[in-house]
Amino acid sequence: MSDDASRSRLGRGLAALIGEAGDENSVPQAARTGQKRVPIEFIRPNPFNPRKAFRDEELDELAASIREKGIIQPLVVRPARGVDGAYEIIAGERRWRASQRAGLNEVPVVVVEVNDKEALELAIIENVQRADLNPLEEAMGYEQLVAQFDYPQHELAQAVGKSRSHVANTMRLLKLPESIKTYLNQGLLSAGHARALLALRAPDTVARRIVEQGLTVRDVERIAQKEAAGDSAPARKAAPDKDADTRAVEKALADVLGLAVSIGHGPRGGAVTIRYKTLEQLEALCRRLQR
Repeated sequence: MSDDASRSRLGRGLAALIGEAGDENSVPQAARTGQKRVPIEFIRPNPFNPRKAFRDEELDELAASIREKGIIQPLVVRPARGVDGAYEIIAGERRWRASQRAGLNEVPVVVVEVNDKEALELAIIENVQRADLNPLEEAMGYEQLVAQFDYPQHELAQAVGKSRSHVANTMRLLKLPESIKTYLNQGLLSAGHARALLALRAPDTVARRIVEQGLTVRDVERIAQKEAAGDSAPARKAAPDKDADTRAVEKALADVLGLAVSIGHGPRGGAVTIRYKTLEQLEALCRRLQR
């Protein structure tokens, strides 16, 4: 079987095992086949799991639900190497951690036979489908698949159900300074903020402003646009100082029009420049000139 076919089958197989993304209360028919219960101490976390952060409040909420209803959707596991009867989690580590808090003695599992590469693929796909990863965890998971297992980006995008541009842009977040990565891990910046910061010369400075001043993604994009416009603008010669009469005329016109006015003149004439910020201002100026 080709790698493409294997990866396609892998994605479909995982979807059948874990059900709809984020749905903790449905058990797909495929997941019931071969299901059994395993003592909770015989289960180990997945070292390939890209998700590293598990918030206490989320685990406490899930633990409370598990105490009331139990684990409705089983964990997906594989046999642990070198330990008879032990299993390694492929999908469902959050449920396993919450089950320990809830005091469960055993949990329902579905056992699958996969290698290390497939274990990483499944862990990433499962977390991405459930939107359980922060942007950096998602980026590191993608990078690990590409670097460790020679996974082409377009095939990776197809496997996780994302566009190729999404995968590429997410992986670019790994190039950000460590201070910004810390903000991302703490949830102080969104993925949109981080992508906009990539276009800046000093992204860490603007990142601090986002945290301190609450800048939106659009605000950061405007800062990047202004920076780019400054880079592309041709160098201008310093304008000579204007005499008092010219400045007085500029002010008089500005007061009448409500817009910034600049006058430049020389021996052979000159020009009057009126600056506006919005189309509404331009339309109002046109109406004045047409009277």
